[in-house]
Amino acid sequence: MSRHFDSPLSRRKLGRYAAGVGAAALLGGGVANAATETAEHYYAKARRLAGRDPVLLDLVDALSRDFVLPDLPAPAPVKVFDNVAVLSIGWVSALALFTSDGIVLIDALNTPAEAENVIASGLRTLGADPATIRYVIVTHGHFDHFGGAQYLADTYGARVMMSAADWTYMAGTTQSNQPRRDLDISDGQQLTVGDTTVTLNLTPGHTPGSVSPIFPVRDKGRRHTAMLWGGTRPPDTAANLRTYLSSVELLRNRMSQARVDVELSNHPFCDNGLERIAQLGNARNPFVVGVSGTQRFMNVMANMVRGHIIAAGG
Repeated sequence: MSRHFDSPLSRRKLGRYAAGVGAAALLGGGVANAATETAEHYYAKARRLAGRDPVLLDLVDALSRDFVLPDLPAPAPVKVFDNVAVLSIGWVSALALFTSDGIVLIDALNTPAEAENVIASGLRTLGADPATIRYVIVTHGHFDHFGGAQYLADTYGARVMMSAADWTYMAGTTQSNQPRRDLDISDGQQLTVGDTTVTLNLTPGHTPGSVSPIFPVRDKGRRHTAMLWGGTRPPDTAANLRTYLSSVELLRNRMSQARVDVELSNHPFCDNGLERIAQLGNARNPFVVGVSGTQRFMNVMANMVRGHIIAAGG
């Protein structure tokens, strides 16, 4: 499917923005009270917070109940920061974090073939050696994130990390290409490789043990702090949605404490990711959205989830 990456606000997104403004107006500006605390109240609040921002409009879309997975082109392997590369098939991506003592990979795509032909080949294209992959952090136990992990472990000696809850969750499914259980991730665990420390936060909801990393990045030598939300699609039941919302608030607070100013995603349809990749090379890195921008991202997510909780009868 052809998409234009250079427009800051497509007609589709402008329509969503106008619809959101209209819905908020009908709800008296979106101020909650006993009469307006409906699912649509929170959805409208999320749209109003998103405004014209294409990153946040994509997030609202991705969190909507009627969301349909788009057909996205695979970008070439690319460094989005001095020490971070995106290796993607379009709708799902792996991130490589380059340290002074090897590579930390966040997620591993769908299959062993993608691990070799997209991840390993992409690293070579960027001048890196896949044999230096030290760890594969699997954000959660779905095939599109762990599918290539065992191949990378067997071929390059990487250690595979996932939360204990999701090792168990994954093993109880019929998904293919499951990695053998290796290292467990605990909440707040810090993984230090060379000059880089990644903080691993348990954010259950999408799965029982989704993990959202916070880590340092550099843009033309300037230091920033990035986050990656580990499991985007909200669950269906009110109980699991409340867990998801608690995770959003937990990570939002930790992001505030860490002064996170960069938002990254393993699904580029959630955050205008491919369009932002196309904008790299401009005066400002489009993934640097500021501390207020990352907080706004989490607030949009929280309001969408609050709407889902009400819609689910919670």
